[in-house]
Parts: sequence; structure tokens; C-alpha cells
Amino acid sequence: MLESIRKFLQSGAGKGLAALLVLVGVVMAYFTMRGALVSEAEQTSANRMFIDAETKKPFPHEMKMGEPLPVEAPSGKKSGYPAEACYWTKDGQPKTEPTWVFVAGVWKGTKEPTFCPDCGRLVVGHNPPASSGRSPPPTKEEYEKNPRRSSPGRS
Repeated sequence: MLESIRKFLQSGAGKGLAALLVLVGVVMAYFTMRGALVSEAEQTSANRMFIDAETKKPFPHEMKMGEPLPVEAPSGKKSGYPAEACYWTKDGQPKTEPTWVFVAGVWKGTKEPTFCPDCGRLVVGHNPPASSGRSPPPTKEEYEKNPRRSSPGRS
């Protein structure tokens, strides 16, 4: 039995099969090592929600090393920027599904505050998450009454 395997591996077909098995093993080892070395934080950082600054439509995008911003949006234009999540409702309650918002002040350097198109509340870069123990960010009306004291997510 062992002699027949040895003869087969010395033939052209046997050498081809052996090379293929070695190649499969190397590919499997590569993906195993890559999975072990890439942290969850790196995956989360690379796989983000973006928003098209022109259409205001969110889309998922995986950043590549050295990829410049803005990225190409589904509209075909280079108008995709990282989106901020807003988890508030109009009545100041937390919600489970976010509304994705383009914060122009962060990416385009404008001084104008950004308000969520769904709940009308202030959204900032690194927008704090909503929770039942936290005061909601101000609405546009509340912000305009006192822009200095209005900061999102503060109790």
C-alpha cells in the first residue's frame, strides 16, 4: 500500500496533486494567521457606515490602508464620509436603530452645527450613545437659545 502511494507521488499526476495540497495548506495557514492577528477593534474601525454628503444616503464601506477621504459613494461620486449614529427620538428617548448623519463641521470644517434629520437633535463628531440615564442632546430650537451650554449627551 505504501509503495503504491510512493509510486503515485513520483508520477506527474502525483506531483501535481502534492503541489496542490501544499498550496491549499499554505492558503489555509495564511487565513488562519490573518484571522488571529486582526483584532476586533481593527475590524470595527475598517468596516464603518459612511454617508454620501450629497444624497445623505448611508452605505457600509470597508476602509483600505491609505485610502483617502472622501471615498467613492454608491452615487459614483467621491462624496462618502464616515457617518455619525444618532440613537435619539424626537421626544428625547433612546432608540435601537440609528439614523446615520453627515456631520459637515467635522469633515468640511464648517462652523454650522448639525442636527439629525430624524429627531432634530444636535449631532457631533464621536456622537455619544443614547441611554435612558442620559439627557438627550438639544434640539435646534434649544441650541439656538443657548449655544454655549448645549452639549450632547450631558446630564
